[in-house]
Amino acid sequence: MELVQYDVRDRIAHVIIANGKANALSPEVIGALGDALSRAEDAGEPQVGALLISGAPGMFSGGFDLQVMRSGPDAAGKLVTDGGELFARMYASALPVVVACTGHAIAAGALLLLAADARVGARGEFRIGLIETQLGMVLPRWAVELAQERLSKRHVQDATVGARIYDPDGAADAGFLDSVVPPDALAVAATAEAQRWAGLPRDAYRGQVRMCRGDRLGRLSEAIAADRGRAFGTPGA
Repeated sequence: MELVQYDVRDRIAHVIIANGKANALSPEVIGALGDALSRAEDAGEPQVGALLISGAPGMFSGGFDLQVMRSGPDAAGKLVTDGGELFARMYASALPVVVACTGHAIAAGALLLLAADARVGARGEFRIGLIETQLGMVLPRWAVELAQERLSKRHVQDATVGARIYDPDGAADAGFLDSVVPPDALAVAATAEAQRWAGLPRDAYRGQVRMCRGDRLGRLSEAIAADRGRAFGTPGA
């Protein structure tokens, strides 16, 4: 089975992450998600109007691949920074991105939610949040930029510094999700949301992204470049 499946139906590019029990964001998954975004963007009107990302039932993503994260600072730094570049691409894309959060979304899985235009989650006993402080880690600055942009101001400190974990309804209040539905209604609800975004005039959508997100995207780019320099030992980083 492909780690990332891609299929276009009714102008929606359906992308499914399928990488084992944790649905980890490995280098291969990050690369495949980037390729899927490129395919959808290159298709243009009228073939693709929006990208819809989902995971396995009960597990959207458990975050970056732990095997890579534990293999050394260079490999870990590259994976995290590649992930940041992907999420920034999603947030800057001329194509709307919608997520169907099928279950747990932890660490980088939760950051992927923050990079999408719209997030529909399945209700259930699922954990959603940024656990880096609990693990003795510090979020990269690009991740903090996304959190400050997308999370409710009431929750930013608790969700980042406090590493609070939310259930889906709490995640909607915090800003990780926009709406929560029963699991058996998720596919229909998320597809309807993707169709709504796909119906927006493409040029107007692109212009609004530049207007409303331009400053934050600039800071994201600077943060990712700085992290890339540190990861690979670039002088002056």
